[in-house]
Amino acid sequence: MPIPEIDKLLGIEVYATTSEGIGGAIRESADDFVVEEVLVDGSKASADGSVPNRVIGSTPQKQRYLLCVLVKRNWDTFIAVKNIAKSLGIDQARVQFAGIKDAKAVTAQYVTIENVLMEDVAKVNVKDIEVRPVGYVREMLSLFYLLGNNFTITIKSIKDSEATTKEHIAQTVQELEGLGGIPNFFGHQRFGTTRPVTHLVGKALVQGDFEEAAMLFLAKPSVHEHPASRQARQELETTKNFKQALENFPKQLRFERLMLNHLADNPSDFIGAFQSLPLKLQALFVQAHQSYLFNRFLSERVKRGLPLNEVVVGDYVVGVERSGLPMTTVAKIVVAENLAEVNAQVKTGRLRVALPIFGVKQKLSQGIMGQIENEVLEQEGVEADNLQVNVLSRMGGKGGLRTAVTPIKDIKLQNVLKKSDGEGCQAQLSFMLLRGSYATVVLREIMKPSDPITAGF
Repeated sequence: MPIPEIDKLLGIEVYATTSEGIGGAIRESADDFVVEEVLVDGSKASADGSVPNRVIGSTPQKQRYLLCVLVKRNWDTFIAVKNIAKSLGIDQARVQFAGIKDAKAVTAQYVTIENVLMEDVAKVNVKDIEVRPVGYVREMLSLFYLLGNNFTITIKSIKDSEATTKEHIAQTVQELEGLGGIPNFFGHQRFGTTRPVTHLVGKALVQGDFEEAAMLFLAKPSVHEHPASRQARQELETTKNFKQALENFPKQLRFERLMLNHLADNPSDFIGAFQSLPLKLQALFVQAHQSYLFNRFLSERVKRGLPLNEVVVGDYVVGVERSGLPMTTVAKIVVAENLAEVNAQVKTGRLRVALPIFGVKQKLSQGIMGQIENEVLEQEGVEADNLQVNVLSRMGGKGGLRTAVTPIKDIKLQNVLKKSDGEGCQAQLSFMLLRGSYATVVLREIMKPSDPITAGF
């Protein structure tokens, strides 16, 4: 089955299922892609406007942090938070969230805002953003509190009949259930689908080439972006005139404009330009490069016929909490002596196969998987034994482990509706994924789009 070129650029070089894809498109409207965050205590941030009574110990009595539900429509998480902070007249760092959510979607998630009152938050007035107070908590929100996300997704423009669509979806879901879930690839939005350069920027940062990193982020154009953005990038690529670029770059390229604002006055201070960005975004570049390498490791494992839900000697395995979250800090390497015992625990769900997110504090696998990883690093020009840490790469370069497979919970085909013109149909799916996993990876297996960009990925 042919793999789209954009997928290969992101290190996603295989499908896990052999069933026929249904095609179609997602995100034709923001309402077609609804994301609702779930915390470890089971609290769900609802997009429909309801607010739960008790969430992670929240109380009506004033404490340092106000816990709220943030509902946004067609907003990047970082930019939404920046606008909320601006509306409240506070520093952006006082608004904390557990996870980054899709931009082209309707999303509901929890945020904490430091030292504000409920009545202040009620005054936030930003288009297509709602902030609903829940109660006060003692600690700011962090990834620690995040369990995962519920997704309700409508796939439109399916050319097959209702019966055929149902059949193909059922076949794919059955195959995925046999694998124990989906291959845990980092999805398209980790890298930027219309302009997938984030991981390239990260690679340049790791290598200490800050000018190259800046020019990739600012000036590498894409045929898939808005013509005005593409033209502005092309001109900067040619002239390297940052002052002129600041005038040319469209207002919606907010992060690029932050860097250009710095470079207009300090044209050789590329480190300072990156440091003008939010800390989480700085880290995201390096992490995107690590994500790309992970995707390549996982793709090669599948290509070489190594199992995803069974270990071989040299693999990492990690423990699993009752909630289903992997304990990636509790890991061990499988040796021949404990292979059968470990596989028995993998089968019962107490352990999972894991691959490295390669970084300064994370070693590669051993055995055949370690050989594969070393081959990938050599192909990518990354020196496994000589990783350098610099002022920017340390932001996100520690590394860690990530499971090879992640479970899909409560997957349901809500409906399949015939189009009004009588040709083709649309399907609505719902499912839950643990934090750090991507709905588009599930949809990729179900749809198998020939062009993920036009399909809405």
